[in-house]
Amino acid sequence: MAFQGSLRLAALALALSAFAGNGLAQESDKPLGVVELFTSQGCNSCPPADAFFAELAAKENIIALAYHIDYWDYLGWQDTLSRKENTERQYDYMRAFGGRSVYTPQAVINGRSHVNGASRKEVDGTLARLQKTGEGMRVGIKVSRTSDRVMIDTGDAGSGPTDAHVVIVYFNAPQTIDIAKGENSGRSMTYWNAVSGIQTAGMWHGKAQRYELPMTEISKKGGCAVLLQSVGKDGTPGPILGAAFIRKPDRL
Repeated sequence: MAFQGSLRLAALALALSAFAGNGLAQESDKPLGVVELFTSQGCNSCPPADAFFAELAAKENIIALAYHIDYWDYLGWQDTLSRKENTERQYDYMRAFGGRSVYTPQAVINGRSHVNGASRKEVDGTLARLQKTGEGMRVGIKVSRTSDRVMIDTGDAGSGPTDAHVVIVYFNAPQTIDIAKGENSGRSMTYWNAVSGIQTAGMWHGKAQRYELPMTEISKKGGCAVLLQSVGKDGTPGPILGAAFIRKPDRL
């Protein structure tokens, strides 16, 4: 037990170091991919996925976003980071994939495929496969800023889908939660990039375009990412074509 505790502390220290470094890093033009984890503090299968997700969140070439859902709250612990909008997004993905039910931990990769979020082999393998088949991030996104605004510049489509939403995803800074009840009672877990809000900033039609956001809005959040995501005719989320983090300046 002491050995496992030491491993958790070492992993947390590594992730914290990477998170601190991320604040000074340059935005990635075309990251390897986007991993959206659907998780819950009340799910006893989720802690391994949350631990693996912390590693993904520390990588510069991965856009990692955690959506805490609320449908396991009845098990005795109300997830402190859950939002009904996160649950709705997972159900939207379920319909897009033609599924009949949702589950945790679920990792949606590039908006195209879903796997067990606790399986390193499946997540890494899917990222590599999509990159190889040309289903990775094929549209470059550049993020720049001035004192009062953020500029998001998207590239040209080339081939493939040419219509997408410019989706802004806000997320919290890392938080350590002591879980007092439910299936994970007694655990102390640190959660990374927990999504706190989603908004659509505009439409993209396959050509290079600039979008602007007020810096005041970005500065209120723990973190922020932009997804260039196609949408089905029924409004369900489709393939993610490009992505980037929106970094806050050191001083506002």
